[in-house]
Amino acid sequence: MMEQALRDFPRQLEFEPTIENEGALRRAKRVIVCGMGGSNLATGLVAAAHPREDVRAHRDYGLPILPNGDLEASLVVANSHSGNTEETLDAFDRAEERGLALAAMTTGGKLLERAEKNSIPLIRIPAGDLQPRSALGFHVRALLKLMGDEQGLAEIKKLASGLDGDAAEKRGKVIAKKLTGSIPMIYASGRNKTLSHIWKVKINETAKSPAFCNVFPELNHNEMTGFDVGQAVKPVFGNFHFLFLRDLDDHPKIVKRMTETATIFKKLGYGVDDVELEGSGPWEKIVRMLLISDWATFYLARAYGVDPEAVPLVEEFKKRMA
Repeated sequence: MMEQALRDFPRQLEFEPTIENEGALRRAKRVIVCGMGGSNLATGLVAAAHPREDVRAHRDYGLPILPNGDLEASLVVANSHSGNTEETLDAFDRAEERGLALAAMTTGGKLLERAEKNSIPLIRIPAGDLQPRSALGFHVRALLKLMGDEQGLAEIKKLASGLDGDAAEKRGKVIAKKLTGSIPMIYASGRNKTLSHIWKVKINETAKSPAFCNVFPELNHNEMTGFDVGQAVKPVFGNFHFLFLRDLDDHPKIVKRMTETATIFKKLGYGVDDVELEGSGPWEKIVRMLLISDWATFYLARAYGVDPEAVPLVEEFKKRMA
């Protein structure tokens, strides 16, 4: 199913979201998206594509602690792919109790029921059979619709016909081969930190492998030192493989930092590879990178002989919490 979802990804970019109870929608300059896991990955992508917009993710129970009046001046979006994420439902309830501007995005579940019952603006995500991390196109377009960003919606829709899925699959397969048997470290600039986080999440959930991410330039001031290990512990810490997400639009000093860091890591015996962000604008770069990360983690799951869709530990944990 996941393989077909990857081949169908361009269709997500053509999704036309409809806002139910749109008359009750109160847009605001600040948007706070409350959600967990894959359901809230789209928030960082929207923020990266539109850095001048105040769009932030909240990944916890309740609502973020902000200065007086800031929450009241925000649109709170409850986003749960399944509709049953307890942290998101709690945030939804708290926002409703306070009379805040509120909207919801979901495929169904309790969130859908509560939004319908209380006439809360709502967008139905048409991807109930997909894992949230595989439905990012749907989530991005739904969030942009709630924000009233018709230009962003138009830009993304244009990309659907120009995506080279075969090239992304080929690149992903090569990356997966290099990552097999190692612990991936995904590094990017601050502006692309969400993409590095998405790579990490997909490696964790799809390939069932540990993975970590960080950003330049901060990692040059601390984390990189941790890889200068002595020979006694090299067998334990020697199986890292670094992926640098390179963007030519990054600050020139960041580009140089990536080059010099790669040189140092290679001298220490680690594998290092670049993954270029390609495209004429932020959305094209984001969409192309998402597709490469999907294929890379899909083939990494195959290499490890694991189900790329199932997340058994997450499901077990949910049962324990219930």
